Amino acid sequence: MAMSGMRGLSVFISDIRNCQNKEQERLRVDKELGNIRTRFKNEKALTPYEKKKYVWKMLYIYMLGYDVDFGHMEAVSLISAPKYPEKQVGYIVTSSLLNENHDFLRLAINTVRNDIIGRNETFQCLALTMVGNIGGREFAESLAPDVQKLLISSSCRPLVRKKAALCLLRLYRKNPDVVNVDGWADRMAQLLDERDLGVLTSSMSLLVALVSNNHEAYWSCLPKCVKILERLARNQDIPQEYTYYGIPSPWLQVKTMRALQYFPTIEDPNTRRSLFEVLQRILMGTDVVKNVNKNNASHAVLFEALALVMHLDAEKEMMSQCVALLGKFIAVREPNIRYLGLENMTRMLMVTDVQDIIKRHQAQIITSLKDPDISIRRRALDLLYGMCDVSNAKDIVEELLQYLSTAEFAMREELSLKAAILAEKFAPDLSWYVDVILQLIDKAGDFVSDDIWFRVVQFVTNNEDLQPYAAAKAREYLDKPAIHETMVKVSAYILGEFGHLLARRPGCSPKEIFNIIHEKLPTVSTSTISILLSTYAKILMHSQPPDPELQNQIWTIFKKYESSIEVEIQQRAVEYFALSRKGAALMNILAEMPKFPERQSALIKKAEDTEVDTAEQSAIKLRAQQQSQTSNALVVTDQSHTNGTPPVGQLSPVKMPSMSSNDDNSEDERVPQENGTFSKVDSQPPPADLLGDLLGSLAIEGPPSTSVHPQPSSNLELEGTVVDATAIVPAGEQANSVEPIGNIAERFHALCLKDSGVLYEDPYIQIGIKAEWRAHHGHLVLFLGNKNTSPLVSVQALILPPTHLKMELSLVPETIPPRAQVQCPLEIINLHPSRDVAVLDFYYKFGNNMVNVKLRLPAVLNKFLQPITISAEEFFPQWRSLPGPPLKLQEVVRGVRPLPLIEMANLFNSYHLTVCPGLDPNPNNLVASTTFYSESTRAMLCLIRIETDPADRTQMRMTVASGDPTLTFEVKEFIKDQLVSIPTATRIPIQAATTPPVAQPAGTPTALTDPGAMLAALL
Repeated sequence: MAMSGMRGLSVFISDIRNCQNKEQERLRVDKELGNIRTRFKNEKALTPYEKKKYVWKMLYIYMLGYDVDFGHMEAVSLISAPKYPEKQVGYIVTSSLLNENHDFLRLAINTVRNDIIGRNETFQCLALTMVGNIGGREFAESLAPDVQKLLISSSCRPLVRKKAALCLLRLYRKNPDVVNVDGWADRMAQLLDERDLGVLTSSMSLLVALVSNNHEAYWSCLPKCVKILERLARNQDIPQEYTYYGIPSPWLQVKTMRALQYFPTIEDPNTRRSLFEVLQRILMGTDVVKNVNKNNASHAVLFEALALVMHLDAEKEMMSQCVALLGKFIAVREPNIRYLGLENMTRMLMVTDVQDIIKRHQAQIITSLKDPDISIRRRALDLLYGMCDVSNAKDIVEELLQYLSTAEFAMREELSLKAAILAEKFAPDLSWYVDVILQLIDKAGDFVSDDIWFRVVQFVTNNEDLQPYAAAKAREYLDKPAIHETMVKVSAYILGEFGHLLARRPGCSPKEIFNIIHEKLPTVSTSTISILLSTYAKILMHSQPPDPELQNQIWTIFKKYESSIEVEIQQRAVEYFALSRKGAALMNILAEMPKFPERQSALIKKAEDTEVDTAEQSAIKLRAQQQSQTSNALVVTDQSHTNGTPPVGQLSPVKMPSMSSNDDNSEDERVPQENGTFSKVDSQPPPADLLGDLLGSLAIEGPPSTSVHPQPSSNLELEGTVVDATAIVPAGEQANSVEPIGNIAERFHALCLKDSGVLYEDPYIQIGIKAEWRAHHGHLVLFLGNKNTSPLVSVQALILPPTHLKMELSLVPETIPPRAQVQCPLEIINLHPSRDVAVLDFYYKFGNNMVNVKLRLPAVLNKFLQPITISAEEFFPQWRSLPGPPLKLQEVVRGVRPLPLIEMANLFNSYHLTVCPGLDPNPNNLVASTTFYSESTRAMLCLIRIETDPADRTQMRMTVASGDPTLTFEVKEFIKDQLVSIPTATRIPIQAATTPPVAQPAGTPTALTDPGAMLAALL
């Protein structure tokens, strides 16, 4: 009986492993669940052994990812069984299937308590394990006193006490009030005298949790912790089974030092001396060896010891020893050790005065700035920033500037900010500071925030001796053929205020300065035009009496912008024109700006407010991004369209966001509201355009709060689901032997680029497509061809459209005659932008074979694009008029397939994204344009810019702009899909799937992940 029962479980597991696909697996699981449900209905006829067998099967099914919504009572009832096998499965399945709030758990509390206070140690361990896993409040209140008694009992075996300590830890974490501090502190100190290292390690885990909440109550434990460390450091009475690669219980050492860090200080000199002797022994005895496991254990102990040394504010000699040890670590080949070495050096800088000692390792730290691992580069940057002072600022800032040209996009903003702060704090002279900031803007203008150039303007304005030098340097940079827009801003401002100081130098007359600045006007954004108008007015003021030709040129510009659609530009043009006609009075009205009041640098405040990027926070962010990518696959804004929609064939005018002048958060209009930041910025507006140079950076003229963000779609749960639509689905339980001919995915992607071809083929049928696309309409014909001399019967074709497509398929005949071809027209209307794909759910029967196949239809986003080539005169006004997110989106894309620029351009053209040569002076960049058609947007112009990194072809920066936020987002994601990898799947709404997703993939699992293998180990 026993053998046949176990054989039944083994056979079920084998059946599941041998399933060819998910549908077969689900059918087998449903069949087994039905059988179990039937047997449970007649529970009285079940023996405890049979009940155990079926509950094991339930657990296996649950571990495969299926819902098990019955049988809980049977599992709980097994807890009270008198024999170990039944009791074991009862405890395991109950702790797996039920959470702490489940009503059935109340039925088991008395049984669990009886096992805990009973004499059977095996039953005690089972009960403690389940209580520790569930940890609910009711369990905590009812069982915590009994668990505490077990922990301090001298008659219990160490195995039970160890589990009791971990169980109490879990209960305490969930419900801290279960441990009474007044009566427990002394008992906790007694537990630290335990000789058994298993019990001691578990008790130390409990102590760490207790002292983290209230160290005051556990002062008596501190000397005991030091004694434990002494015992471990001297390897006294340490059993062999607790020695790991020659290191006495590294886990206990780490936990003990972690507990000591929760005490603010150590007053007793003897205890302090003993502790420092132990720490000294750890520091002296740790080195890098070849064995990876020993390295991991010894370094875990070492870095916890370093943290404790810093916490206790040790003598400088010991600190020097720590720095010397870390200096060894940052030079080894193992990246994890280098990372930890740099991170701990940075922590030491924060807590103690070891700057001079760390400076000895400056060359190695700078080398780490070029490490292949970005995490190490970030830590090296943090360390260089922290160790910089007047003596080494010049060298470090020059290194940062040199590294800036090769650093990837993700680090450039942080590099720019820190280089600017160091140049300001430790500048040997102000002219060097100006040189650094201008170099910074020249090399990384996209990543230089407005705060940086605002700050250099403040310095120049407040220091008269610096003004001629700054004006001369600004004039030099304007001679470059292509400079970033931020450089245009700062140069124009400085030359407008102080350009007259260069009047006697060659090439610096008012007219020459005006001409060189005016050359930049056609390529800049609206906020920069405002600054240039002010500069022209200043030039006119400083050239009194004015040169008539120069005056007429500037007046012509003012008159041109008097009718500008931008209120700020219009107002400046009107007022400057009126003021400039006042002659000599202009000198008083437009006099030089007064000195700025002294105030804290906005850069330093920004650096203080910036979140520190630790490894743990990076992991949290990565998980959040992954979740947002799955849950927010499509972000759209509901756009209501009126009868004023332009007809097909005309480009829509650019949509501008509404601007509210009544917003309390609006800024002074004198300062353009541009956010030049690039990476993470908390509680700030999203970045405007970061491209700059020829295309110009965008200004968000309204306050940040007026930006329109795309809102999540109402059917996010449908759009985030990816369904494999290329699998052939069998009918019923019959195994499907019909295999497709050729690769279905490759056929689909080929049809995404051309309008006719074969969509699907197998031995019996061929499905072809011929399509014609006009604006937002598509006319497709499905060709269903019977390849055999017998008819195909029970033919059905069902279109599963996504929400953005309106589709109508003509009637499909139920029978396709032998060697015949049937044509089925399909009409499509594109309602709004989306990358979701329609599915053809196709059925037919040939002989005994019933075939069902789900095929993606190539009615994809690029089918509704029409190529368009536009000139620079058309491109730049459109580009500048789009005010940033959500109409203009930018993203740094990594993992790009390395393509030569010509191949990337050909790829764009193949998707109807017309590459426009000559618009961008940088040979590493691409600019493209297209027109998108849908019923909601009509004809909508879309502009794209791609910046590639010559040093790393696997990353690029992409900016997409259009007059519709949904279109901008969808085109950006569509391009990213094509560039990151050769696409193998396109999203399909979940309603297209007939088979619910299952967590565990079909096939033969590995031993590590297979629930059957785990059950076999338990059995």
